[in-house]
Amino acid sequence: MDRRAAICDVVLPCRDEAAALPTVLAGLPEGYAAIVVDNGSSDGTGEVARSLAATVVREDRIGYGAAVHAGVLAATAELVAVVDGDGSMDLADLPPLTELVRRGEATMAVGRRRPTGRGVWPWHARLGTRLVLRRLRRVSGLALGDLAPMRVCRRGDLIALDVRDRRFGYPVELMLRAARTGWSIGEVDIAYRPRAAGTRSKVSGSLRGTVRAARDFARVTS
Repeated sequence: MDRRAAICDVVLPCRDEAAALPTVLAGLPEGYAAIVVDNGSSDGTGEVARSLAATVVREDRIGYGAAVHAGVLAATAELVAVVDGDGSMDLADLPPLTELVRRGEATMAVGRRRPTGRGVWPWHARLGTRLVLRRLRRVSGLALGDLAPMRVCRRGDLIALDVRDRRFGYPVELMLRAARTGWSIGEVDIAYRPRAAGTRSKVSGSLRGTVRAARDFARVTS
């Protein structure tokens, strides 16, 4: 669609997610525009995204936060969503979150993952998320059921929040700054599925990845 008419730009930070993109982008709701941020991929992620009519932004600085920031800067719609591009979440789940923000019921709406089967959310990743949420509640009073793997807010609000982390600590810093700025946050249950075949999580795909992310989380909340 013409991005100028989009009600929400959807930022998809991607590194080697070419195998997932056809299914992910097929779920894009009407009125939403996709911005795929190619974060150093070697599998043709950018080319696949362009062939599927997505806007592609290249960010050579490797890191989740760097990719998200590049996508948000490239967005032009009033509302911006951020969703992983690995196929584990359905973009069709975005409208209920978008409506919470549009109606003024939340400054930011976030998805709360509900696994669709056993083994979808590895124990080490689930434990790591739980520990981070406990720490967030202790330092900010923010009580959440998940660490905002899918989220929607106004682009201007997000830029003004000035999140600085460019690695895995980005979502934790985002929630800390949101809490301290007085944002209201609404949660909506979303389906959490196995990621697309041929892709691998940089965080939950291994214990090592989860530990690396946990270190970034701890650095942000220290």
